Amino acid sequence: MKLSEIKKELNALENVAFILPNGTYVPEHFHVTEVGLSTRNFIDCGGKVRKENVVNFQLWDANDFDHRLKPKKLLDIIELSEKILGIEDHEVEVEFQGETIGKYDLGFNGTDFTLINKQTACLAEDQCGIPADKQKVKLSAIPTQTNSCTPGGGCC
Repeated sequence: MKLSEIKKELNALENVAFILPNGTYVPEHFHVTEVGLSTRNFIDCGGKVRKENVVNFQLWDANDFDHRLKPKKLLDIIELSEKILGIEDHEVEVEFQGETIGKYDLGFNGTDFTLINKQTACLAEDQCGIPADKQKVKLSAIPTQTNSCTPGGGCC
């Protein structure tokens, strides 16, 4: 989800809520402790130099049970970050503390933001030697040949 999409959704919401991949909600008294721009410069396994920019939100579950972040306040934080840090319209990545810091992609289900598990992937599959997935075909779907041998047909 891009930053512009989040801002659009926040403008229509009365409350901000995030749902973890297991279906539970981030506690409603969470804080957004960071909005920033993360840049990763790296070389993939095929030797190609890559650069990746994401907007980063860090959510924190504090013992501040009276706190409720409203959409307008989060919009203000985002707009200040855009102005001061020069943040552009990139994909958003969310950090949240579980057993360790989890990094998630972000979605929206119509009422709440959803944290989506991130997956690793090879960015240079054509150079890794990873075989392509073979197409699975049901034997019953293979057309029968009409010119095949039959018992007593003399072709064998």
